[in-house]
Amino acid sequence: MAALGRATKRILVVDDYEPYRRTIFIMLQKQEHLRVIGEAVDGLEAVELAERLQPDLVLLDIGLPALDGLKVARRIRELSPKSRILFVSENRSWDIAEEALRTGAAGYVIKTNAASELLAAVNAVLAGNRFISASLPGSHASEQRQGLPTVPSVRNPALS
Repeated sequence: MAALGRATKRILVVDDYEPYRRTIFIMLQKQEHLRVIGEAVDGLEAVELAERLQPDLVLLDIGLPALDGLKVARRIRELSPKSRILFVSENRSWDIAEEALRTGAAGYVIKTNAASELLAAVNAVLAGNRFISASLPGSHASEQRQGLPTVPSVRNPALS
């Protein structure tokens, strides 16, 4: 039975670095309400799996072989419109994060913060909120100034 009566949410993990995918898989599988249903190592595989599996959430890296994460996100939005997208990237540039959010993604987590932020981000995005890593430079001011779609933002208070 899912924790707190929540339905199990199905997650697709997309990252070309196997040790990182394995770490994320282990972290998510410890949560009763989350289930990893697939893993992709490049952008083309991610698009194919997202279309076939129709996951509730896609954890997506930006730097992928074959097709970058931004293009992948746009294609997933078309082929699996109910899937929510959460970027998990090494990139700390607000410009890149802003472009990622403009694809229709609901969140952006910096990989080095994943140990402390990923579960909060996953839960926020699945609840219909936006999550942006607290350590992303200039994120709050830029988010308001650039007029990104308005959804409640959730930040990790431990990092504020």
